[in-house]
Amino acid sequence: MYYSNGNYEAFARPRKLEGVEQKSAYIVGSGLAGLAAACFLVRDAQMPGSNIHIFEADPIAGGALDGAFIEEYGYLCRGGREMESHMECLWDLFRSIPSLEERDYSVLDEFYWLNKEDPNISLERDIYPGGKSATDSANGFSPRVSEQLQKIMMTPERFLEDKKITDFFNDEFFNTPYWLHWSTMFAFQKWHSALEFKLYNQRFIHYSNIEGGLAGFRGMKFMRYNQYESFVMPLQKYLEANNVDFIFSTTVTDIIFDCSTGKKVAEQIVILRNGKEEKIDLTENDYVFTTLGSNVDKSSIGKHNTPPAIDFTPGAGRSWELWKKIAAQNPSFGRPEKFCGNIHDTLFASATVTIDDKIGEYVENICKRPLAGGKTVTGGIISVKNSKWMMSFTFDRQPHFASQPEGKYVGWLYALNNYVPGDYIKKPMMECTGLEICEEWLYLMGVPEDQIVDLATNHANVVPCVMPYVTTYFMPRAAGDRPKVVPDGAVNFAFLGEHVETPRDVVFTTEYAVRTGMEAVYTLLGVDRGVPEVYGSYYDIRHLLPMLKDGVNNFPIKLPAPIKDQLMKKIKNTDIEDVLKEYGLM
Repeated sequence: MYYSNGNYEAFARPRKLEGVEQKSAYIVGSGLAGLAAACFLVRDAQMPGSNIHIFEADPIAGGALDGAFIEEYGYLCRGGREMESHMECLWDLFRSIPSLEERDYSVLDEFYWLNKEDPNISLERDIYPGGKSATDSANGFSPRVSEQLQKIMMTPERFLEDKKITDFFNDEFFNTPYWLHWSTMFAFQKWHSALEFKLYNQRFIHYSNIEGGLAGFRGMKFMRYNQYESFVMPLQKYLEANNVDFIFSTTVTDIIFDCSTGKKVAEQIVILRNGKEEKIDLTENDYVFTTLGSNVDKSSIGKHNTPPAIDFTPGAGRSWELWKKIAAQNPSFGRPEKFCGNIHDTLFASATVTIDDKIGEYVENICKRPLAGGKTVTGGIISVKNSKWMMSFTFDRQPHFASQPEGKYVGWLYALNNYVPGDYIKKPMMECTGLEICEEWLYLMGVPEDQIVDLATNHANVVPCVMPYVTTYFMPRAAGDRPKVVPDGAVNFAFLGEHVETPRDVVFTTEYAVRTGMEAVYTLLGVDRGVPEVYGSYYDIRHLLPMLKDGVNNFPIKLPAPIKDQLMKKIKNTDIEDVLKEYGLM
């Protein structure tokens, strides 16, 4: 497996692999990583679809990419996704997946047209409790904060292992608009990994220079519908059309490896189906692709009048129990306890909000756009600055579900402060019913208090959800805590998803899931085509120079006059002078 840049490899089709008809694949988990791996097996390895088997413990595909109307609850999405142009593996995948709505075109074509015709921008990024605008597009960097940020960005990864963000920043940084926008956009907490924080800053530095910065959400791209209908359904239909075997309501409880020699071989899969244990013996021509750890495992879903019932048992859940059994067999298979062993720090509370026009008026007044019409609404999340729950909410293009009734609007909200009482509802969000969450949200939007109960009771349905493992990806870690996609010496197996190690890219993205699927298939089956390299904006001076300004009109680094004079003479009438002038640094 190798990385590549440019169009030469991007549009190439690899040759069919010799003997691929005699090989088979077993994929554990039908989240995005597992579905992507299956697609790359079909498209690039050219394995017959009937030789590919996907085990899924739930009765439906998609994993965390969910979205459904459930009669007993209402509309439910446990999360949402933000995309951008430089998710190279994601778009490489979806250029080959037929659209469900645009005949003879791909999901990528459909997505491209949609976001070209309706480009994203946020007209209101932050509000104060009560609904008044608090949007500030500046980063708010003092010289001291800039120094702290420069230090972490220039520190090699090996020195950031097991470090927290608080090891590098003080309260001054955590009070900046930059941290507000960063933490609410990506769900970072102060105690999360300093290493992952650095990698995120590197990976998305090109968005710090777009007009409006992180507050504007320019360059972000969103789906037409929810993540299940927009991404999972086309993938599943493509795979089923190629005769891929989906095996639902079946739990993989163990995978047995032989690591006794110089190589590592998956020898047996143990499954639980219809209450009975079955064992599948494997040969070296049977490939196993296993998703490690799920951020929606042990999710607790409540109702409009019922709070979620939360399981606080660390490490509980089918995916985590499987990974722990796998990890016990070899040190190179990772250390799952580093991620699933502290629910207090990884728990995440969200809610799916369905409203009518009565509440919609307040949303429209804040986001400055109509809810109806199929166009961008909030343009990303709106965060309630200084709210006790640290609440954010968003409404994507409506309808959010293809079957959504006219006059109904589906949005999503979440909180970062999980253990503190709210401004209006005096208890933590994770203990609240959907009704209580709605009342808190209405209060923060500025709805008069004498209208809150009626609107929340008669004009909304809110489905709360508490997920113990959502931010496991961001927990402080060291080398070896996450296994490689294909561990050293592995013959017929690979690991997928957000808890595996692949160079330079960042977790908690659709891109990372798809990338692990592509790297796994290309490595194990020897697909002779380059995996797209991660976009290198961090190494492009055109993205770095604007970061030196941050609202000032001259170069902020002070130099002694004699040195400055000599430097100016050296660069006069050179490309360096032109570049510095172009980016406003002279």
